[in-house]
Amino acid sequence: MSFEVPDELRYLESHEWTTSGDTVRVGVSDFAQDELGDVVFVELPEVGDAVTAGEAFGVVESIKAVSDLYAPVSGEVVAVNEALFDRPELVNEDPYGDGWMLEVDATEGGEADDLLDAGEYDAQIA
Repeated sequence: MSFEVPDELRYLESHEWTTSGDTVRVGVSDFAQDELGDVVFVELPEVGDAVTAGEAFGVVESIKAVSDLYAPVSGEVVAVNEALFDRPELVNEDPYGDGWMLEVDATEGGEADDLLDAGEYDAQIA
């Protein structure tokens, strides 16, 4: 099976993705949403909370499993996708678009450079 792995994103081995820049968007990969199955609940931090690269920031619950979500970068949460509270299935339907989870002011600039690029991530999930 082939999964969407956008070239412009960076990836954690735990299947979270991030955009690049000072304020980044974070979500889970197409592979992750497929492995999870139907997402029924998402627990996210609040705006103003701090997240630390490599540490859990929330939980995603599906009909098959409950999984921690890990921050790809450190910084302050500046937005959460509140649509997911009413429609967690957006994670399945559009993991790189409407299913995004957080926006983070990435204080430690450059952390995303240490993450997997699309080719490396694609090889990991192959």
